[in-house]
Amino acid sequence: MTEDLQLDGTDHEIIELLVQDGRRTLADIGTVVSLSPPAVKRRLDRLIEIGVITGFTAVLDHEKLGRPIEAFSELRFAGKTKVADIAGIARDLPEVDAVYTTAGDPDALAHLRVRDVADLTRVIDLLRRSGRITGTKTLMVLSTETKADVAPRSAGPS
Repeated sequence: MTEDLQLDGTDHEIIELLVQDGRRTLADIGTVVSLSPPAVKRRLDRLIEIGVITGFTAVLDHEKLGRPIEAFSELRFAGKTKVADIAGIARDLPEVDAVYTTAGDPDALAHLRVRDVADLTRVIDLLRRSGRITGTKTLMVLSTETKADVAPRSAGPS
């Protein structure tokens, strides 16, 4: 879609509120942005229709799901490997949440969720055994802070 989306400040504020909490009610959003719930619904429907909002998702507690360790593994591939083949390298590995193809070195970055270090080793070994990966470098995540984790800041002076 190449048309000008023409989002205003209220649209951006609604988006930010939903990023912080996707289950926020229309009435709650309306209170914050000074609109009625039906007006918020119309804006939300428009944001979905034009593809700005593409879905809603649950935030998971991976520790309670038995996969508390998060890591990223840089993946390097043989020179003739196609980008489409890189993206699909871990399709059958449930421990791989996502594979991001990149320009430059490395060729891809795999986002992993595993039970423990032994499980991480097993997953890296599986990736290496594919025959297409020529090298890896794995980084374990110590902590994460996302925009959704940060408390909203007031617009005015304190």
